[in-house]
Amino acid sequence: MKYLAACLGNIGPEYENTRHNIGFKVANTLAAANGLRFCAARYGSIAELHLKGQAIILLKPSTYMNLSGKAVGYWLQTEKIPLEHLLVVLDDINLPFGRLRMRAGGSDGGHNGLKSIALLLQSERYARLRCGVGNDFGKGRQMDFVLGQWTDNEQTLLPEYLTRAADAVKAFAAIGLERAMNVVNTAK
Repeated sequence: MKYLAACLGNIGPEYENTRHNIGFKVANTLAAANGLRFCAARYGSIAELHLKGQAIILLKPSTYMNLSGKAVGYWLQTEKIPLEHLLVVLDDINLPFGRLRMRAGGSDGGHNGLKSIALLLQSERYARLRCGVGNDFGKGRQMDFVLGQWTDNEQTLLPEYLTRAADAVKAFAAIGLERAMNVVNTAK
């Protein structure tokens, strides 16, 4: 069986170490831990992880966050992956830094990447792994915050956090959404 882990972010060095790019960082962590390299492909970079009889296509869209749906839709169709095998990995300002939350579906919560995916797929019924980045910003400063660099303290804690998120992606394919939600959402 094939799965698609669409790990959201923005391309370019100016975005590389921003909170909005935590999806790319999760993908990079998973690839590095498994000796994988990303290859440039249509609408993004991809790597394929084989795990317990499952194939997980890791996708880092090159369409920028606001047009993520174009890349996700293309790879779902090209690889003939059903919607229930899609996991979108993204940043979430409504969760504190270090907190992960896996869900079977739901609203976009104001996230432009999810808006784009829902619009293109005509559905919000796909799994997502929300990675908390906190919300330490003043009124009207949300964009500056998510496109801002990690603090020194966050940078120190980031490797362990990214490893837990990468493990959550593997759990999604290895044990299924329901069991993975139980593991991910109850972890300290």
